[in-house]
Amino acid sequence: MKEVLLLAGTRPEAVKIAPVALALADHPVLRPVIVHSGQHVGMVEQALDAFGLAPDVVVRVPRHLGSQAELLGGLVVRLDDLFGERDPAAVVVQGDTTTALGGALAAFWRGVPVAHLEAGLRTGDLAGPFPEEGTRQMIARIAALHLAPTADAASALLGEALPDSRITVTGNTVVDAVERVSAADLPARDPDLAALERVLDARGGRLVLVTVHRRESWGVPLERVLAAVRAIADRYADVHVLVPAHPNPAVRSTVRDVLGGHDRIVVTEPLDYPDLVRTLRRAAVVLTDSGGIQEEAPSFGVPVLVLRDTTERMCAVDAGCAWLVGTDTHRIVAEAAWVLDSRLRLPRGRNPFGDGAAASRVRKALERLVGVAVEGESVSSSCGPY
Repeated sequence: MKEVLLLAGTRPEAVKIAPVALALADHPVLRPVIVHSGQHVGMVEQALDAFGLAPDVVVRVPRHLGSQAELLGGLVVRLDDLFGERDPAAVVVQGDTTTALGGALAAFWRGVPVAHLEAGLRTGDLAGPFPEEGTRQMIARIAALHLAPTADAASALLGEALPDSRITVTGNTVVDAVERVSAADLPARDPDLAALERVLDARGGRLVLVTVHRRESWGVPLERVLAAVRAIADRYADVHVLVPAHPNPAVRSTVRDVLGGHDRIVVTEPLDYPDLVRTLRRAAVVLTDSGGIQEEAPSFGVPVLVLRDTTERMCAVDAGCAWLVGTDTHRIVAEAAWVLDSRLRLPRGRNPFGDGAAASRVRKALERLVGVAVEGESVSSSCGPY
């Protein structure tokens, strides 16, 4: 057996590597090994549990300062040791996190091929999102395989002079994940969400989901967004707002200061993934700066107002699934009013980010990367549509 190490340190990473782990579970040669970097303790385990998975290896990185430099330095050292011990055939990193960068660097220095899941997302602005845009560009320079979620992402990589032979368009594995979790239809676990669902069922109201976590949104932009959220709740008597609060103390304090005391705004702890999917599926509109929700919402026909000035996921905007609204209070209220007044709903199942079969394409691309031939399976072309 040849080990393929799948790295995850945050919940989005765990959600997006889970379908790959499941797709490789019965492989005759490649053995998936889930490595938890320890970046977000508890959240990775929670996310994987929704798929019946758990980390195979947990890397412990002591943190005292909480800085990116401290985390990256500790990760590189410990992952280098791990890769030396296990001698993997490939390392899969996802997206644009510190875990992804640390894993890519350690593997590259060990001579282990790096497969970059969700490669090619770009805004072209190193300051937005920060530091994610810089992180994914750095990973692209050393990756041996670029698993692009869309043709646009593949085009961005080609525009950076990366070899066509190393790029495969797979679709985004988050579509695989959200479809699987939605089909399970698990009951709400968060007590505040369960209580809100009972109110909505009894009164027939509408749900607005709000998630704000980007570092560049903290401070004044966050205050403007939250002012808009309160104004929306004030304007529509049938609207109930759910805000899963970011764990950062400063962010949580601002959320509670601005939104506290409103009888139709519920601020919860961060939701586990099945609860988030359940909420998203029911929402009338989503206000978010999250990249993952931009990818997940189209599966349920839910309009998304993106609380950013740029997005690396323009497929959603181009497909009419999402609108860039920034953080201006008046504009957010106006755009949300247009969606709510028109009762806009988009066609379900027409997700521009994938068709739910991305993980199987990733499996075939990994076979090609490590030189494994499996009878009866073909490898996808480098830049063809999924």
